[in-house]
Amino acid sequence: MLMVKTEAGHRVMKDRSVPLTPRQRSAFILFDGKRTLEDILKATAPVGVSREDIDKLVELGLLVDAAPQETAAEADAASAQAAAAEQHKRRTPQERYAEAYPIATRLTAALGLRGFRLNLAVEGATSYEQLLEVAPRIRDAVGPEKYQPLDNALNDR
Repeated sequence: MLMVKTEAGHRVMKDRSVPLTPRQRSAFILFDGKRTLEDILKATAPVGVSREDIDKLVELGLLVDAAPQETAAEADAASAQAAAAEQHKRRTPQERYAEAYPIATRLTAALGLRGFRLNLAVEGATSYEQLLEVAPRIRDAVGPEKYQPLDNALNDR
């Protein structure tokens, strides 16, 4: 579990307004949101820091879990994204073609003279099915990483 200092924790770190034991302070300094609780306990074990010391820091409001529960806004955004993905999957072949064609022409145009014939094949594709037939040649020419947006547009992913 990743723990980070709260605003109050940063303030206490600077002005020492809350009395901490030397062990607690040693552990408290190490919490930066990058190290896990287990790592800090291992690092401070030689000086005698225990889980109870960390629990006390949490109880005082100086530390919090770096990965809190998702907020309502994040949950709404996730559900909206899921709804958009579902809508995306119900597209007609014409809609898929309209989205995929510009991607395919951009990919083949970026190949320059090397992709001239392939660019002509893409421009000659007037339907979703024809563009789908040319797609493997595009993947071979540009590589799977650059091909991914076209694959997503063609196959509703």
